[in-house]
Amino acid sequence: MTLYAVNPLVLKAQVDVALGGLIQSSDVRLGELTLVTPVANYLQVVTALRDHPACKFEQLIDLCGVDYSTYKDQPLVGSRFCVVLHLLSVSLNQRVRLKVFLPDDVAPVLPSVCDVWSAANWFEREAFDLFGIVFEGHDDLRRILTDYGFIGHPFRKDFPLSGHVEMRYDAEQKRVVYQPVTIEPREITPRVIREENYGALHKAV
Repeated sequence: MTLYAVNPLVLKAQVDVALGGLIQSSDVRLGELTLVTPVANYLQVVTALRDHPACKFEQLIDLCGVDYSTYKDQPLVGSRFCVVLHLLSVSLNQRVRLKVFLPDDVAPVLPSVCDVWSAANWFEREAFDLFGIVFEGHDDLRRILTDYGFIGHPFRKDFPLSGHVEMRYDAEQKRVVYQPVTIEPREITPRVIREENYGALHKAV
């Protein structure tokens, strides 16, 4: 028997009933259901999404951070940092996206969901490494993609493209050393070829 995917509008109605007043919003766009929950309800919401008979999202597909500080090149309105989860129900063949905005732009903190989905372990470490989001209750919250001595969080919009430090091998010291970045920032303006003049210089008179 083929198990067809649940209509997102039907899923929205089921999830709205299952979660009640725990979520701020639920919205269907482009055939996908997106939920937004406040930090205070986060653990209660993820547990319900996993355990409620109408949800059964047994699998965490992805967890990532988002920096909205320059979103659409417009002034920031609301919280800067957000954590986004993508969940899959294998048994019910349905998916949902959960977003939680973090109220503290300086030191964003969110409870860990490793006890709900063990797959969150490395995802939360990645969000900590790249965005500086701290996940309370995580057993091993340390960098996972950058070096342990790395300065800053490279996916933040205010992180310089050249970084803060560079590393090289020092032959005299016979080890890798860190030093301030020596690359001078510059802006490269690409050559523009306009269609009306294309090839004009090479045409025979």
